[in-house]
Amino acid sequence: MSQPLFESSLASLPLVARGKVRDIYAVGEDKLLIVTTDRLSAFDVVLPDPIPGKGEVLTALANFWFEKLAHIIPNQLTGIDPEAVVAPAERDEVRGRAIVVKRMKPLPIEAVVRGYLIGSGWKDYQATGKICGITLPAGLRLAEQLPEPLFTPSTKAELGTHDENIDFATVEKLIGAALAAQVREAALRLYTEAAEYARSRGIIIADTKFEFGLDGAGRLYLIDEVLTPDSSRFWPADGYEVGKSPPSFDKQFVRDYLETLPWNKQAPGPRLPAEIIEKTAAKYREALDRLTR
Repeated sequence: MSQPLFESSLASLPLVARGKVRDIYAVGEDKLLIVTTDRLSAFDVVLPDPIPGKGEVLTALANFWFEKLAHIIPNQLTGIDPEAVVAPAERDEVRGRAIVVKRMKPLPIEAVVRGYLIGSGWKDYQATGKICGITLPAGLRLAEQLPEPLFTPSTKAELGTHDENIDFATVEKLIGAALAAQVREAALRLYTEAAEYARSRGIIIADTKFEFGLDGAGRLYLIDEVLTPDSSRFWPADGYEVGKSPPSFDKQFVRDYLETLPWNKQAPGPRLPAEIIEKTAAKYREALDRLTR
């Protein structure tokens, strides 16, 4: 693993945007270079301490899933070496943590799929008996597997604000009924196949978030990241028990620590102790090892 990278500083390409974790640069008119930094966000706030190796783990794992699931839906990858599109002096900064992708028009929703009752879905269910307008059976318990995976979309929040769960009718209004149905079908297929594979490697994917975009012809693509510890809840199958919040391989570990602090979940975020940083880095690495080796 290289030295932690909190923020990239490429001078050879125009900077398009900085997200919570990724820095995006233009490569000509039709491609982007996405650099995955070691930044960590929690409760939609970027924390001040990077997690060593995180960007490389996320990149390797996302590339693994893009390849494994390419038969379901086309994705953003171009196959172009990131080191070939930056100045020679900048190659170390992108090595192992960047990809060159096709430039798409992102859809204005997060395509969330839930297989288990946890997080904001659990809170919604306790309050209403529903998740995103979908009525569930009574008496379900925390972390219980749902009768079937649910497509539970959310808005795509600006940096520093929170995503909000929405129902399918709202998605239809935002992007049209036909495209909404296509997104829901693709998201459920991606989750179902990935969850089955992950279970064979000792990991439960409790829920995950996909992002989709359109090319110039209106064709749907899988973009951004896919099935990483940043966009998913990964639980060890051997530590899973209904009624309890399971241990995780994702940043839920950091969220749990932050919940013990007197922090209002507004920027700036608190500093992380060395022990939390080290354990988080180890959890990310273990998730990659279990799923890809």
